[in-house]
Amino acid sequence: MTENPRLPIHAATGTELTAKSWQTEAPLRMLMNNLDPENAERPEDLVVYGGTGKAARSWEAYDALVRTLRTLEDDETMLVQSGKPVGVMRTNEWAPRVLIANSNLVGDWANWEEFRRLEDLGLTMYGQMTAGSWIYIGTQGILQGTFETFAAIADKSYDHTLAGTITVTAGLGGMGGAQPLAVTMNDGVAICIECDQSRITRRIEHRFLDVQARDLDHALELALEARDAGKPLSIGVLGNAAEVVPELLQRHLAAKEAGGGLIDIVTDQTSAHDPLFYLPVGVPFEEWQTQRESDPVGFTKAAQAAMAAHVRAMVEFQDAGAEVFDYGNSIRDEARKGGYDRAFEFPGFVPAYIRPLFCEGKGPFRWAALSGDPADIAATDRAIKELFPADAKPEYARLHKWLDMAAERVSFQGLPARICWLGYGERHLAGLKFNEMVASGELKAPIVIGRDHLDCGSVASPYRETEQMLDGSDAIADWALLNALVNTASGASWVSIHHGGGVGMGRSIHAGQVCVADGTDLAAAKIERVLTNDPGMGVIRHVDAGYDLASEVAAERGVRIPMQES
Repeated sequence: MTENPRLPIHAATGTELTAKSWQTEAPLRMLMNNLDPENAERPEDLVVYGGTGKAARSWEAYDALVRTLRTLEDDETMLVQSGKPVGVMRTNEWAPRVLIANSNLVGDWANWEEFRRLEDLGLTMYGQMTAGSWIYIGTQGILQGTFETFAAIADKSYDHTLAGTITVTAGLGGMGGAQPLAVTMNDGVAICIECDQSRITRRIEHRFLDVQARDLDHALELALEARDAGKPLSIGVLGNAAEVVPELLQRHLAAKEAGGGLIDIVTDQTSAHDPLFYLPVGVPFEEWQTQRESDPVGFTKAAQAAMAAHVRAMVEFQDAGAEVFDYGNSIRDEARKGGYDRAFEFPGFVPAYIRPLFCEGKGPFRWAALSGDPADIAATDRAIKELFPADAKPEYARLHKWLDMAAERVSFQGLPARICWLGYGERHLAGLKFNEMVASGELKAPIVIGRDHLDCGSVASPYRETEQMLDGSDAIADWALLNALVNTASGASWVSIHHGGGVGMGRSIHAGQVCVADGTDLAAAKIERVLTNDPGMGVIRHVDAGYDLASEVAAERGVRIPMQES
């Protein structure tokens, strides 16, 4: 392979600009941060996470993005079409500096086969969610949402703690790496199956995973010892989930027959959204890339058959009394395509645990320190605690618990960053506080404020965020498009609309926004609008779907709903 002189890529830090203003310096640094070796799965291929999620379409496109961001004026907007800058337009200082559209195909053509044909022609790329929108912050980016999900399971079934329980999951990539730490943050034990040794090693190095077992027997020995002692522990085991999960099921059933049991909770976070990135049974790991490239159709069928075996075991774990859920990677639909007709008998995590939070406009609020100084994140952590005192509401006590654990246990990847779930009426307060801290010099440089596309009002995804909507509106994508439009109108620094995300082509439309707190009055005005209107979309989306809790929130907090006005 030819050496790439661009690698390794690291975002600039400190206060010296390499672009014309912080409003353009911020997307430049965040683009480069996505491709930092601490973040990116395969930076040499521009892949950030999820097997295929890219930050730019090609190296030529990356160079043009960097060059354009460095010369862009504060009344200009760069247009990015699936990872390639295609134009610069004169707009105004309130307009976004960057508008991004990734992987969007017309309905009848929105499938993997057509996408790959167009990708091979160099006409598109897969942007995942935060890969192609330049707001990825490493595995931490999904960590609090995963923490909240397991906390909801603990509240529902285990007396508010996972102590004394064992969770089984698979996949330790950029997203799946959050699951072991989220389980142990809730005091549980996790067995995490992964077919790529480098991912297990990476998660241990970054402290998302505690130990690696020698084999499955050793993993169970460690898990049972920790469970019985009530101690949190996460254990990685090398293997193929389509083989290991069924084997664990058989051992679990045998233990139940003997009067015991092994496994309490089962989920998955493999890259199942794209069958080419799920390893079929019988394919050696070393031959994975060669086989998927030489026969993608045959490989897809083999992967779907493997997923069918994997999901069958998950369903039978549920039959045996375990708590089982899909964590949003579309493995159930791929298993259905692989011939397993019970694939949808366990729920997705949003309808099972998260929807009440969405009704309140709550979701993953994240920020990164452009200074590169961890002290800036420590200062923002303190500010969040002051804004939302632990004794004010029970959910704020959990927020404080999260911030304390994150400060102690989360390793930064690339630029220092943080995430926490905040709702309507809360996010703009945090944004304005950060902007004040930049203006006063308490923070050394501006803060970039974004979120996951997995949010309360920014996505249509019938197998994940909008699964089982009360009114049956799961597949209506108008909401994601309206979200992007209102964030553009409200003054976000950059806005994106993507197709596919973590569930694959044909299965979702989602939007993202980012604001830059640079300490100016203009930034404050934009932040107040964007960080009010963005989560407000979640409230009105759920009011429209008929959720009483959302209607109560709208009435209590002054969200106007025209159809409810006389």
